[in-house]
Amino acid sequence: MTTTADPAAVAAYWQRVRTEIPNLPAEAPEACAFGATPEHADGLLELVVSGVKTGTASSVWDYEASGDPMPQVGELSIILDGRGEPRAVIRTTALEIVPFDEVSEEHAHAEGEGDRTLDAWREIHERFWRDHSEDPRGWASDMPVLCERFVLVHPAA
Repeated sequence: MTTTADPAAVAAYWQRVRTEIPNLPAEAPEACAFGATPEHADGLLELVVSGVKTGTASSVWDYEASGDPMPQVGELSIILDGRGEPRAVIRTTALEIVPFDEVSEEHAHAEGEGDRTLDAWREIHERFWRDHSEDPRGWASDMPVLCERFVLVHPAA
């Protein structure tokens, strides 16, 4: 989802977070929302904040189509809600690119969606990339998927 945040709101949020966690860098990291709709963003954000969601998956094709840089291990991200308000900070802990049909059960569980099974993950993500991909190829069973693991930095659980 391409939700844009008000730069002033992101800066103010980042300053508040840095008062609680002073060792964070001075410059605010990228701010983005999970999901394709405001409602989806809010639901996924709730899973992150509650500690259920510790992973996400992205289409490598979408990164190529958009020109956006892929995340890096150790990188921080501000997670937005469906209105574009900054609500959480995560740190990327692991990255792996695998074909869609080789995403692991462990990763599917870490994403926290549906009943957390691999079958549910495949159905949810196939539908998502068919409907919302930034790349015209959309979805394929062997498409490259960036499996990202992260920890919640703020708010602390």
